[in-house]
Amino acid sequence: MSKFNIQIADWQQDQKEIKAIRHAVFIIEQNVPEELEWDDQDADAFHLLATTDNAEAIGTVRLLKTGQIGRMAVLKKYRSHGVGKMLMDAVLNMAKENNFTSVFLHSQVSAVTFYEDFGFTIISEEYEEVGIPHRKMKKSLVE
Repeated sequence: MSKFNIQIADWQQDQKEIKAIRHAVFIIEQNVPEELEWDDQDADAFHLLATTDNAEAIGTVRLLKTGQIGRMAVLKKYRSHGVGKMLMDAVLNMAKENNFTSVFLHSQVSAVTFYEDFGFTIISEEYEEVGIPHRKMKKSLVE
């Protein structure tokens, strides 16, 4: 497997690549209705993009001004190679650099353990979002 890079993305400039990743993962793989995937928050969010050494866009995550991390997606053939971990490390660093004191996310139940490894704790009962079981999780960024 090649080396991966994480870069700060600009929604206006990089939305084609970000949308392609999210479309493949959420709409095609997970059957999230297209009208529920796209919202008006992307334009104001911080975005990160994971790429291969040959600049192929393979993963993304966003951070909203509310402190919510979301829309984390890695293309299927690049999963289990550390791309998600690199994206999560980078988005947590981005949150700290922008003076967030805590962050939260809506984790698919199947990914709860992944987020717990980063220090997130469950703060809700299980609920359904876009037809998928989720749990709300939170992490403090202050020592």
